[in-house]
Amino acid sequence: MEDEQPVWKPALDAITGARHGGQIEGVLDQLQSLTAEYPHVAEIAYQLGWTLDSLGREAEALPHYEKAIALGLPPNEQSGALIGLGSTLRNLGHLDRAAAVLESGILQFPDQPEFEAFLALVRHDQGRPTEALKLALGLVLDHADDPGITSYQRALRHYVNELG
Repeated sequence: MEDEQPVWKPALDAITGARHGGQIEGVLDQLQSLTAEYPHVAEIAYQLGWTLDSLGREAEALPHYEKAIALGLPPNEQSGALIGLGSTLRNLGHLDRAAAVLESGILQFPDQPEFEAFLALVRHDQGRPTEALKLALGLVLDHADDPGITSYQRALRHYVNELG
């Protein structure tokens, strides 16, 4: 007998589908309702964190990323949650903690260079430009066409433009 999908999964899939379709603000209330109904589902907490983060509400996103990671996620979502948490911590000025999260991601997902890209931003913000540049140039040389880098290209370009 095949495993049945969790009862909350169709609703979450519909919400994330709408969000990917560009209806990001419209799904926030739906995600918050789903979180209230299923408070111990890591995947829902992660998607709520991701949505709040995408809306520029990093401080609100932070506890949802932390909760999702603590509850445990499938590897692909765990990777995304760690990137989201590390980036959010950076944006909130918690640089040492951001670095620790991203370094943990590098250890857990050594084949995903996007962790190094976000860590380079943290190193820059920490006043460690040589380390930041070494990480960034290493990525350019080794992974310019990597799907992990291209999937975060928009966010990374935004942050690069903020560097001045």
